[in-house]
Amino acid sequence: MARLTRKARDISGLVKTELPVAAGVCVVAGQLLALGGLPPLTEAVAGFLSVFFISGALMITNDYFDIEVDRVNHPERPLPSGRVSGAEALGLAALFTLCGLAAAAVLGLPTFLIAAFLWVIGILYNWKLKESGLPGNLIVATSVGMTFVTGGISVGQLSNGLVWLFGALAFFFDLAEELANGAMDVEGDKLRSARSLAIVRGKRFALGVSGLFYAVFIALTFVPYALGWLGLAYLALVVVTDLVVAYFVYRLLKSDTPREGKKMTRRLYLTLFVFVVAFIGVRLLSV
Repeated sequence: MARLTRKARDISGLVKTELPVAAGVCVVAGQLLALGGLPPLTEAVAGFLSVFFISGALMITNDYFDIEVDRVNHPERPLPSGRVSGAEALGLAALFTLCGLAAAAVLGLPTFLIAAFLWVIGILYNWKLKESGLPGNLIVATSVGMTFVTGGISVGQLSNGLVWLFGALAFFFDLAEELANGAMDVEGDKLRSARSLAIVRGKRFALGVSGLFYAVFIALTFVPYALGWLGLAYLALVVVTDLVVAYFVYRLLKSDTPREGKKMTRRLYLTLFVFVVAFIGVRLLSV
């Protein structure tokens, strides 16, 4: 039993469970935005599981392709430490991929095609494009933004403006986070000959651009209220969220060590996740 518990913990670490969970929640939030109310249970569960499993598969393959770098930077992780074998990782990634595509197929051909597209560009990123710098950052940010859009498409609402706006919010927030993380991972990126913005233009420049994209995110959060799409409850939530984001961004820009900077990006990510969950709660209460 103890061995099974350790193996489950190692697999969870390989999948980085909290990230696929967050991606799945964003899909359900996209459905909620598109419909203006609760999606049918089958569509909500299938939407969550499709992106959860696709995201999980990409997290696993990310660590698989990164194993040599992680032997230096993160030897404690499941793959470089040997607690999970390469064959186990690939088998699990294949299983997650099949489960994700099957769940997407339940929602129809458009959702299936988007899930397949996200999987393909995710694999290409993990395999070859991670070292490309800004193009790779844009791929990741686009994939994150597409979680909300996938939610809208899964319930037949491709042209819903609110869904696309939230997709844009996720895009700019994640792009800012990608650039900030690149500024904190300069030494590791040099090992793989990556052309991150921090390596090409310097850490402070990359952090400055990251701060600019966080500012774009903050500005865009007010658009749904300004256009009359969402009401005062949303505005109150946004004001609190933006104040927290602004504070952590300030701390990020002032960070002196990679450890401190990564702590701030982690807190920013958690802030966004809490915002999405709180928004879902507010939206449900108003239905």
